[in-house]
Amino acid sequence: MTEILWHGRGGQGAFTAARLLGAAYALKGDDSYALAFPSFGPERRGAPIRAFTKLDGKPIGNRSEIMSSDYSIFLDDTLFCDAAFAELKDGGKVLLNTKRHIDDDRVITIDGDKIAAEILKLPITNTIMLGAFAEIFGGITPDDVEKAIRLNMPEKLHSKNIAAVRAAAEEVRQ
Repeated sequence: MTEILWHGRGGQGAFTAARLLGAAYALKGDDSYALAFPSFGPERRGAPIRAFTKLDGKPIGNRSEIMSSDYSIFLDDTLFCDAAFAELKDGGKVLLNTKRHIDDDRVITIDGDKIAAEILKLPITNTIMLGAFAEIFGGITPDDVEKAIRLNMPEKLHSKNIAAVRAAAEEVRQ
């Protein structure tokens, strides 16, 4: 099972990204199962939240929170600290939205805020980080994410979010 831990703030769309990832993976076929769920309490916009996506080739029965992930994705770099590495499995990776350069082979950075400002005209990086993840992970493609967006988001949001996914994937490819 591949386990992905999402870190964001309320209103940034971490749970939406976790669900879209699950949908993109499950749409691949009969042996693609996904489970996505959030972890937050009565917090409001701006409070730290976590969301989880589990991907497997067989039905997923374990519905517990992810304590040790294959990937940790940070929509907001103010949530990233050295403790993030304690959440990773051996060989795990962190995907971080930041302008900073992090000199650690476990960390992949992308300036998602820049892409969000250019394409979405909003400071929301969830689909951008999902597009970057699709390029890194290899278990889904940006085309799979596009299908999930078309099936799970309002039509008025399709074109900008698909463009954001593709821009992020291209950025990571370079």
